[in-house]
Amino acid sequence: MTRSDTAPVRVLIVDDDPLLRAGLAMMLGGAPDIRLVAEAGDGAQVGALVARHAPDVVLMDIRMPGVDGLAATEALRSRPGAPEVIVLTTFDADEHVLRALRAGAAGFVLKDTPPAEIVSAIREVAAGRPVLSPEVTRRLIARAVQPGRHARRAAARERLAVLNERERAVAVGVGRGWSNAEIGTALHLSLSTVKTHVSAVLTRLGLNNRVQIALLVHDAELAEPAE
Repeated sequence: MTRSDTAPVRVLIVDDDPLLRAGLAMMLGGAPDIRLVAEAGDGAQVGALVARHAPDVVLMDIRMPGVDGLAATEALRSRPGAPEVIVLTTFDADEHVLRALRAGAAGFVLKDTPPAEIVSAIREVAAGRPVLSPEVTRRLIARAVQPGRHARRAAARERLAVLNERERAVAVGVGRGWSNAEIGTALHLSLSTVKTHVSAVLTRLGLNNRVQIALLVHDAELAEPAE
């Protein structure tokens, strides 16, 4: 979903707690470059509200009665032109968050995150920058190498085999939590060339964002730096 750089970021809040929705709405109301376009208390409402209001970003709670945030995120991100999703959670290393990230969520924020940081996360995601620090990425991904590790590693390596050598090196850099600038320095590439390779990796692997690249690289157990 595209928007003008000068247009406000359109946000949909999805959470079954009306008090939390009210607090988020009040917080977003203080940001002149963000516009709250709709609220929902159940994931079942997400598809219709997205079609009606065309948000740029969805703040999505994970645990809700009816259709939970996981199912809603998976359904939403499978659609062309889908808005970005930021997961709202009370846990910073929750297996459900990991599943949402695999489905294409652009990151997550804790429900007790300071308001200014939530607003900043919305801006970052709307600009195409996932909101996961390298530290948080490593902590989440550590959970991905537990049950089913060997089967996941084989499947991930098979998927990555479609990449050429340079694309694979860039993907590994993303998996290590490096920025484009850091990848460029390590591989002696210009920033624009790194961006081109990242876009190619996303396209060739059918992924939504850098977080999914990182998860795949960690599944393949290729993210550890060489000695």
